[in-house]
Amino acid sequence: MQSELAKQRNFDQVSSDVGSKLDAAPESITKEDAQAVHRAQTRLEGQQPPSGSISSVAQHQAAVNEGAAGSSASGTTTASSGIGGAPLDPTTQSQMDLQANYQDAASKVGGKLVNEPGNVTKEEADLLHSREQRAFGVTEKGGLASQAQHQVAENEGATSTLSNATPSDPSMQSQMDRQANYEDAAAEVGSKLANDPGNITKEDADLLHSREHRALGHTEKGGLAAQAQHQVAENTKP
Repeated sequence: MQSELAKQRNFDQVSSDVGSKLDAAPESITKEDAQAVHRAQTRLEGQQPPSGSISSVAQHQAAVNEGAAGSSASGTTTASSGIGGAPLDPTTQSQMDLQANYQDAASKVGGKLVNEPGNVTKEEADLLHSREQRAFGVTEKGGLASQAQHQVAENEGATSTLSNATPSDPSMQSQMDRQANYEDAAAEVGSKLANDPGNITKEDADLLHSREHRALGHTEKGGLAAQAQHQVAENTKP
């Protein structure tokens, strides 16, 4: 049976490879890439990866790529059926442009959902939703645009206290301090989870859990604090 440390290392390697492709060349993400990272994350966490995870983003991108490839292939055949090598007809070219616009937005927002979800904005989510609708005629329930909109709602909820307070309000300053404390802990523990999971301690996990709850009012299931606590449990197994 694969050890937890081996599972973690396998997931780290696969997610790093797929994450790099999502950032640099999302159109190259294949069904096999998505299946590999989904399998590695499921084995590590013992449950289906949550919405917004790298597995979810990779699966959606792979589906987009397959759809774009099929559409392009059929369009090329239709356009060139009269004279070999003829340019694409305007309808096919327009559809390819719409899909290219969507892929551009999906690449940028998908990367932020994986690496910095707290910075996804309403404008980005709305743009992605619009381009997905224009490119495919529908927006997929649970798809990338839906995930981005959900993340925006969470981000706005976390900052609502700040927007309703004056800069000199002590409650606003206190909330900013709690947020900053959480981000410091998240950066430190997140780095250890990615690079040195075997050295995550109970104190690391407890501190992150406490600061996440104080900053956001809750701890996210499957979030960084939960991952840290899970890793501690694995590290302390006899």
